[in-house]
Amino acid sequence: MSASEAHEPTTGSKRPVTMEKIVNLCKRRGFVFPSSDIYGGLGSTFDYGPLGVELKRNVKEAWWRDMVQRRSDVMGIDAAILMHPRTWEASGHLQNFTDPLVDCKKCKQRFRADHVAGDRCPACGGELTEARRFNLMFKTFMGPLEDSANTIYLRPETAQGIFVNFANIVDTQRVKLPFGVAQIGKSFRNEITPGNFIFRTREFEQMEMEFFVKPNEQDEARWFDYWVEFRHHWFLKYGIKADHLRLRPHGQEELSHYSRGTTDLEFQYPFGWGELEGVAKRGSYDLDQHAQFSGKELTYFDEEARERYRPWVIEPALGVDRAMLAFLLDAYDEDVVENEERIVLRLDPRLAPIKVAVFPLLRKGGQPEKAQAVREELQRHVTVAYDQAGSIGRRYRRQDEVGTPLGVTVDHQTMEDDTVTLRDRDSTQQERIPIARLAAEVSERIGGHR
Repeated sequence: MSASEAHEPTTGSKRPVTMEKIVNLCKRRGFVFPSSDIYGGLGSTFDYGPLGVELKRNVKEAWWRDMVQRRSDVMGIDAAILMHPRTWEASGHLQNFTDPLVDCKKCKQRFRADHVAGDRCPACGGELTEARRFNLMFKTFMGPLEDSANTIYLRPETAQGIFVNFANIVDTQRVKLPFGVAQIGKSFRNEITPGNFIFRTREFEQMEMEFFVKPNEQDEARWFDYWVEFRHHWFLKYGIKADHLRLRPHGQEELSHYSRGTTDLEFQYPFGWGELEGVAKRGSYDLDQHAQFSGKELTYFDEEARERYRPWVIEPALGVDRAMLAFLLDAYDEDVVENEERIVLRLDPRLAPIKVAVFPLLRKGGQPEKAQAVREELQRHVTVAYDQAGSIGRRYRRQDEVGTPLGVTVDHQTMEDDTVTLRDRDSTQQERIPIARLAAEVSERIGGHR
């Protein structure tokens, strides 16, 4: 092990992170692959590899931990993807969930009308057709007959699963306003112009919470401001840079059909500012609609006021894939260690797909066997990688590149006194730790979470 490895890394002529760098890193190191890659891929669909699925799981667990497990006023559900088709009629998605679509008469390419400046094709300059509305929901059939009576839809949002279960939750749980219901699950949108890697895809995962409050503007405003601030702070807590976040209230003309007011938390992606999370005032729109279409009451009885009403709703809604992209972008860094450039993902340890990597310094002298024993002990607590191929410096670099916060090296001294070297990813500083204390030290440094 080189003594100079413990020196502080120096910043080289750092180049700004680009989407190309992130896409290449994700493919090369097993975070994200194009779906159906051996067949040439399928437009804007992606598969999460061994490291990507761990990072994605950690993002979801961090959200669930802070939004549900650590709160007494929020509970969770897991609703089905396939829902009664009347759900989407009631919610307004059949009528309103559309994008304006234009086609080029010359090259036949298709574009969203609101993404095209002027009346000419951005690809070839040809004439564009008049805009027409295109519904974004995927349509399929339930049962053996493919006819209108058996038409159903893949859900375009997880929120409706919460609203249609409102009465079930109120009837079975001891709830008191205000309270929230959270859900993580897949949604599907037949986007006309997906792109920018996992920023906009047709199949994606959402983390949504519907927070029910008393139906008055004072309570609505107070809880809306609370959740905007809470969600803003959440991103900062897990490593998003403050100057890469901003709040943007929606103009009246861009509000969704259900919204009384929406503020986006926007992130500065390499391609510009874009939505990361939306916080919306949904009012009682959804409960009103489902009550009308289902014939069910869908109200809450306020025991203190001795009255029955439909609550209003505040909704923080975040895409898992989009959040993962933001965390990767802000964690990506390039510096120089021992006169050698390295790529390092400075992920918050709670999000890192691998928490610790174990290395034997040499492939002899009992070091590999000792290192494997250390690995097996640590694996009882955290995700662990093992690597004995190549120089120790190169092995460190491989783990730095995927964001592993800690490295454990078994060397000659380990065989004498049962201590190992614990290395920090960001500073590259090292210290000797007794193996007996290693699991507790690792847990403390990564925040006590897998």
